[in-house]
Amino acid sequence: MGDLARLLKESWSLVEEHQDKVAGYFYARMFLSHPDLRDLFPVQMDVQRTRLLTAIVTAVQTLEDPERFDDYLRALGRDHRKFHVLPEHYEVVGGALIESLRAFAGEQWGVEYDQAWADAYAVIASKMLAGADADQNPPYWYGEVVEHQRRSHDIAVFTVLPLQPLEYRAGQYLSLEATPYQPRLWRTYSPANAPRRDNSLEFHVRALGAGWVSSALVRRLKVGDMIKLAAPMGSMTLDRRSTRDAVFVAGGTGLAPVKSLLEELTRYNRTRWVHVFFGARNRDDLYDLADLNRLAARYPWLSVVTACSEDPTFPGEQGNISDIVARYGPWNEHDFFVSGSGPMVKATLKTLAELQVPSMRIKYDSFSE
Repeated sequence: MGDLARLLKESWSLVEEHQDKVAGYFYARMFLSHPDLRDLFPVQMDVQRTRLLTAIVTAVQTLEDPERFDDYLRALGRDHRKFHVLPEHYEVVGGALIESLRAFAGEQWGVEYDQAWADAYAVIASKMLAGADADQNPPYWYGEVVEHQRRSHDIAVFTVLPLQPLEYRAGQYLSLEATPYQPRLWRTYSPANAPRRDNSLEFHVRALGAGWVSSALVRRLKVGDMIKLAAPMGSMTLDRRSTRDAVFVAGGTGLAPVKSLLEELTRYNRTRWVHVFFGARNRDDLYDLADLNRLAARYPWLSVVTACSEDPTFPGEQGNISDIVARYGPWNEHDFFVSGSGPMVKATLKTLAELQVPSMRIKYDSFSE
């Protein structure tokens, strides 16, 4: 797919600086031609525009990696079942997308770009449809909130009990809809526990600025509320065949998938040393440190290092967690798992590259509202 990938990247470069306008035009074309599709989307469309373009760019950038390309799109197709997307909708979306790209690319757009996007979209749609068709699960699960705790002014920890069993692996993430408060708006969060017999799921959420969903989950959600949970995604999971020691680097509520992975390790690990680096801005943001320390006291193979970047009175390490990791080690024989905000993950990956940790031993999960 080398030539196709080249054409797609060339043509995308013509519109890349106009991403927001392309997205706005795309939705306008789609909703004008098929007004019924508007009901599939949230009232607030600002984040949805960003997500569309992120999906497009990711698909384009993975064309040269067929295995990743296939896995990503099949997972995307499964995930889109929660929006009640039907096969006929794919044709509408494809036509609106190519029209939007053509409208903002200017005179440099040629017939070969039209054909490249048509061909690529046909592959994208077929793989997404195949992923959706192969999924035997419901489009989403209903879950009841059975516990909700405010750990700080902007962090909540809550537990959800799905009405039907929901299978996932420790380290994966799910899309949540705060159904009573922000219908049709979905955000991804990682369960903070490995699968349990009672099927309960614990989530750690920080209210991010004016975040529609995160604010509702932290400040408005209450015991007894029903929310929706979509199919699990993500590959930041444990390889039980690995005998290497492991390092987990978590920033803020990025601790959630780390705790999930640790819970899985407590069920079978006897030989691997595990080091957790947990960083936050101040001590209040180390919202789950007590439980993390209890785990470390119970399991001799687990050690915990904490750091605050904006709290000079904190008795632990001072500075960004990515820099703290570099003070320890060496790490080039370890498996790494990194979870946190986009900037935190990027800084940590840069540090690990400088420390010559092989990229194949690093799994990561970055999040934002």
